[in-house]
Amino acid sequence: MGALDGKRVAILATDGVEEVELTEPRKAVEDAGATTEIVSISEDAIQSMNSDISPSGVYPVDKLASQVSASDYDALIMPGGTVNADRLRMDQDVLTFVKDVFAAGKPVGVICHGPWTLVEADLVKGRTLTSFPSLRTDIRNAGGNPVDEEVVTDQGLVSSRNPGDLDAFCAKIVEEFAEGEHSVHPEGATA
Repeated sequence: MGALDGKRVAILATDGVEEVELTEPRKAVEDAGATTEIVSISEDAIQSMNSDISPSGVYPVDKLASQVSASDYDALIMPGGTVNADRLRMDQDVLTFVKDVFAAGKPVGVICHGPWTLVEADLVKGRTLTSFPSLRTDIRNAGGNPVDEEVVTDQGLVSSRNPGDLDAFCAKIVEEFAEGEHSVHPEGATA
């Protein structure tokens, strides 16, 4: 039996997602027994990228952010990619879904530019996390504590800097997702 047998994991992504940050975490949680669904802002298949500039694979979308709720999933993966993260953080349905996932105490894995959506949703205040270097000022300005580490876990939130951290990131999200929900504070932050 896998550590994540029976768990459902949403992967929040759109065009411009960094391919390895989509495929490697997906494979890690599926290999541990989870089922995954790509949640996006359009029904159209999404175009992944390599290093933000070279088109890579195309992936079908399973559900729209407007169609899902936190109760549909046990955990959330938020891959990076500059264009992906910028588009997602501007979508109200995405922000509502992510806020609901946090309010429910569900574990979340976010890598590279993915924290931009968390900043926009006002979910980094008081949290320690890492990201791609260009986001660290945004995290700090939103009340978070940005650090330069391979993988950071803070109250169910697992974060990593870039594709070079994927081995550590994938191992940690499987571990954290297996632990399940965390207790929720009245203001929505998890413990």
